[in-house]
Amino acid sequence: MAIQWFPGHMHLTKKAISERIKEIDVVIELLDARLPGSSANPMLAELTSRRPALKVINKQDLADPARTALWLAHYNALPNTRAIELDASETAPARRLIQAARELAPLRGGMVKPMRVLICGIPNVGKSTLINTLTGKRAAKTGDEAGITKAEQRISLADDFYLYDTPGMLWPRIIVAKSGYNLAASGAIGRNAFDEEEVALELLDYLLQNYPALLQARYKVELTDGITDEQLLEAIGRKRGAVLPRGKVNLQKAAEIVIHEFRAATLGRITLETPEEFAQWLAAGQLIDAERQVKKDGLENQRLIRLKKIPRPPRAAS
Repeated sequence: MAIQWFPGHMHLTKKAISERIKEIDVVIELLDARLPGSSANPMLAELTSRRPALKVINKQDLADPARTALWLAHYNALPNTRAIELDASETAPARRLIQAARELAPLRGGMVKPMRVLICGIPNVGKSTLINTLTGKRAAKTGDEAGITKAEQRISLADDFYLYDTPGMLWPRIIVAKSGYNLAASGAIGRNAFDEEEVALELLDYLLQNYPALLQARYKVELTDGITDEQLLEAIGRKRGAVLPRGKVNLQKAAEIVIHEFRAATLGRITLETPEEFAQWLAAGQLIDAERQVKKDGLENQRLIRLKKIPRPPRAAS
């Protein structure tokens, strides 16, 4: 299944970022600590014109701390980039990002050259919650669903520090299949764009390999050797009473339970990817995408030849 979700307002966000970036000193990108690679928007590197980048690994209280450390090291090793982790609802850690942004643009500051910062992130990554924490008031709408913020806002965090908030934006086509599932599991993608049962199965498959103890502790099911994600989802449904007439498990209800408990962290602190895993998924996705583009270009050339828009290539000599 290819999961895609790019509502109309996201096209407007892309345009707004392209215009705003001309006067921006630092770009803050909020990442979901449970999926720091999948939640990084590949369009931003192009849109932000190589501005200094502050990667804020948010919701770290929901994520595996050992894996968060790996991701911090990964992003801090990139040029012109800093990374910090925080929980957007905590006031003291949230204030750290102001200092980190100033360090990335040391020549900006004061009333003559105020700091201008753009904050970006995928939907439901906690951006609005963070902004409300920074300002100490409800400057931005929040909610546990994708697409709450719909328009750009300018927020003054100090006399010489302006923060420009943008709506959450995904990218038009997700080429890493695993990222699509992880984004759906996290709540970054609108629920009408994916099948809960399929996402829950992908999630359980990963958790069986990487967090079996958390599954066993939460659902009190026996994880026998060779148990499949389908068998586990059915066992969870029976344990939780998601049973239809004649004893059949309601797999849709069981899937909703699994996804909800992952998002709420009642399953435990979980991170769905390491830097090494994501690099492998990305390389595979890029290869498939390149092959798809070659095929697409070939079909387009054939169409143009039929319409006599371009000449037919000469036949090879026999």
